[in-house]
Amino acid sequence: MIKKILYITDVRLPTEKAHGIQIMKSCEAFSRAGIEVELVIPNRSNPIKQDSFEYYEVEKTFKIIRVKSLNFLKFEKILGPFAFRIQALSFIKNLPKIAPNPETLIYTRSVGIARSMALKGLKVAYEAHIWPENYTWLHKAMLRFVTYIICNSKGTENEYKKAGYKNTLSVPNGVDLKKFSGVQKSVELLKKLNLPADKKIIMYTGHLYEWKGVDTILETAMLCLNYPQIVFVLVGGTDKDINIYKNKIEASGLNNIILSGHREQRDIPMYLACADVLLLPNVPVSIESEKYTSPIKMFEYMASGKPIVASDLPSIREILNSDNAILVKPADPKELVVGIKKALENEEHTKNMVGKALWDVQNFTWEKRAQKILERISK
Repeated sequence: MIKKILYITDVRLPTEKAHGIQIMKSCEAFSRAGIEVELVIPNRSNPIKQDSFEYYEVEKTFKIIRVKSLNFLKFEKILGPFAFRIQALSFIKNLPKIAPNPETLIYTRSVGIARSMALKGLKVAYEAHIWPENYTWLHKAMLRFVTYIICNSKGTENEYKKAGYKNTLSVPNGVDLKKFSGVQKSVELLKKLNLPADKKIIMYTGHLYEWKGVDTILETAMLCLNYPQIVFVLVGGTDKDINIYKNKIEASGLNNIILSGHREQRDIPMYLACADVLLLPNVPVSIESEKYTSPIKMFEYMASGKPIVASDLPSIREILNSDNAILVKPADPKELVVGIKKALENEEHTKNMVGKALWDVQNFTWEKRAQKILERISK
């Protein structure tokens, strides 16, 4: 019977990236289930000065232990991928000694940490978000003695099963439903967020990565220039990516796009409440996008009570379908326009679709996710 989880991960927290939300909410959910949880992370310098619990609005029901670790990531331009490997080895070397205990589980998203802990005779759960396209033999060797493989999607789990792993579990990401309860669109809220009150807001939240389909949104906005009642709002992105897309937007002469920039997680429910349609336009430029991803924003979109227009990809279809979303051909701006118009104009269908999404998302809370994992690792 597992009574304690040591979640060990070599990441900077807080972080602007989605994995920070996933890690903190997972630890909170495990601890709420009655498990003693300690989150072990490197003690790196961080441009975000807020406390992790405050930044993610997570209860202090678990401990965060910071381990001294040399920061080689600042030499990435010189060392390339070796900077990450040296950083990881430095972190692993400085981890406190952990005695084998049948009631303690090591939980990690790092292959190196999983291998190191498993070789010490510890019970280890590795959380897999992808199956590597290269050096698969090395990946298999690193995870040879790991006890459990927790996969973020069925697509990910299928690859591990094909590779011979038997003790696997497919469990997607989740959402904190309380954060979205009672948040309503209003003139005051639109003003607070600097959003127009006289437009139909088509919104995307998240990083501005190629495989997220942001360029498809720009092409879609170009096709919608003749619809002055529509405005596209992009929430998220690093300063570097925002500048890149700001230049693209200016060069294209698009006046129907608002770049709202990076926002803290606590602000996302307010932004989603102001949307009329939410976009999830992933493009299959990578296997990760096509098969493995489990976007946290997908569950947030479902919880917001707003219609979703999403790319019809295997990774997305694990959760979304024609009953709870409008699925369109990936990387096709014309299809995306058709989907947006359908969401805006077919009120009865949209109402039913939103209701089904709200019903379905009840099964994807962080607490239910943690419970499924605990049921598996207790066997």
